[in-house]
Amino acid sequence: MTEVKIGIIGGSGVYEIEGAKYIKEIKLKTPFGEPSEAVKIIEINGIPVAFLPRHGIGHRYSPAELNYRANIYLLKKIGIEKILAISACGSLKEEIKPRDFVIPDQIYDRTKSRASTFFDRGVVVHVGFAEPYCNELRKVLYETTKSLDLPVHNGGTYVCIDGPQFSSKAESKVYRSLGFSIIGMTNLPEAKLAREAEMCYASIGLATDYDVWKEGEEVSVEKVIENMHILTANVKKVIKSVVTKIKDSTNCSCKDALKYAIITDPKVISSTTKKRLEPLISKYIK
Repeated sequence: MTEVKIGIIGGSGVYEIEGAKYIKEIKLKTPFGEPSEAVKIIEINGIPVAFLPRHGIGHRYSPAELNYRANIYLLKKIGIEKILAISACGSLKEEIKPRDFVIPDQIYDRTKSRASTFFDRGVVVHVGFAEPYCNELRKVLYETTKSLDLPVHNGGTYVCIDGPQFSSKAESKVYRSLGFSIIGMTNLPEAKLAREAEMCYASIGLATDYDVWKEGEEVSVEKVIENMHILTANVKKVIKSVVTKIKDSTNCSCKDALKYAIITDPKVISSTTKKRLEPLISKYIK
């Protein structure tokens, strides 16, 4: 079978891709614990793709309890180079309407206690994160969504909160005053870990609501579910189309994120640590 290089992380409402040809399932243990679910290798329009439902089948895990490290490690281990992340979100701007799509280009971290690095035991690594999403992958996502005549916004800042509760009105108004575009609960530490793993990462935000800042349009579970049905059907059209347009080679720097980022002298890194991090650092440290 052809190497699988594209990974899809399915968000709320996206637990499978209907019509895709099932190939096999991969379930691996990781040094960071159990992933959300086994990865399904499927074929979309002749392209092999790895699909991982972020919250597990049946939506078993809330954003705050997800094992992000295990999920990204698993995808890296099986050879994934590019990740498309599907993420439900709330809109913080009038022009981003519920049922619109957003391809964010920046991110703001409001999480408090999530493990956000693979390098916390015996190795110090400082990766660049000025451009948190891969711009090449973002461009393909935006152009594909636009070509399908779906409402989509190019760029914007995703503010990530812990959840699982929605924001208070005071918090929502502060985020708006700071110029943020959408609010969600899952792109961090996902994006940071993908960068440490030298994987291209881009997210497509599914605007389900106006958060709680807009009077008379406050978020509710009922509204979210109703809008999610529409968004889920549309985002699957995007995924089926975009996988055929992703190039094998890119000019982005994602694949070389660790080149100058490993600060620790290799001589003092234990063999146990090297083995634990082998899929991540073997290109630089044996």
